[in-house]
Amino acid sequence: MTQRILVIRLGALGDFVLSFGPFAAIKAMHPDATVTLLTTEPFAALAAKSPWFDRVLVDARPKFHDFRGLWHLIRQLSGYDMVYDLQTSGRSNRYFWLARAPNWSGIAPFSSHPHQARNRTRLHTIERQRDQLLVAGIREFPQPDLAWLAADISRFELPKHFALLIPGASPHRPEKRWPAEKFGELAVKLESAGLPTAIIGTNFEAEFAALIQQICPHARDLTGQTSIEDIAALAARAALVIGNDTGPTHLAAAIGAPCVVLFGGASNPDLTAPRGEVTIVKAPDLRGLSVDQVYLAACN
Repeated sequence: MTQRILVIRLGALGDFVLSFGPFAAIKAMHPDATVTLLTTEPFAALAAKSPWFDRVLVDARPKFHDFRGLWHLIRQLSGYDMVYDLQTSGRSNRYFWLARAPNWSGIAPFSSHPHQARNRTRLHTIERQRDQLLVAGIREFPQPDLAWLAADISRFELPKHFALLIPGASPHRPEKRWPAEKFGELAVKLESAGLPTAIIGTNFEAEFAALIQQICPHARDLTGQTSIEDIAALAARAALVIGNDTGPTHLAAAIGAPCVVLFGGASNPDLTAPRGEVTIVKAPDLRGLSVDQVYLAACN
């Protein structure tokens, strides 16, 4: 009988990208199994295109008084030979009991393969998840193949060399955003050095793009026009990516783009920074981070 494996990863885009390695390792460990991902709606289509999952289920995250939603969730969690909980949150710990305590890799009390490292909360996400999988018997960690993220970006008609600017972050985390006006001043400096810029983000970031264009009119505004696959393809083509600590910046780093990533005091790069050809620029308050500091990091 074919083994059935469940992977749980619900979180934000940056967290999802940091789990590409574990996704690949789990699939390599269970090449003949049916591997299912339980995730949230924003990542379902992306996960379905990846080579790591045979099925993708959407967790509606029902309230625990929503009995119909809870029953549906219990059915989604049932019938697996092994569950890898990469979310490792209080919520996903409760899923262990809803699933009737199957073989489980995570931090749920009484789970079969608990990750109990004392320094767990001091490990970077990548090292923490790798250590968790080692406890579950996974020893091989192949480099994840991201060729499936290719997209046709010819419609944007960008120059051969350009810098990609990512001025946004989660709408409810303004402290993670370097001021848009400073991105505009940086764009002027880059353009003067022969490197035109393009701005990406959601429709929410359109106002930031407008502020940048007020200062650097030739900067291209692509906000609200790019899928996740487009972002990956743009990053792969970019000479440089400069962005806040946000999902698209993590994706750009995973693709292999040279990145300058801006961290304020709201998050710790030792725990969550993207990996790759990455330069981290830190400041207690991003509003105090100068354009010259970021430009110098971009030039090095």
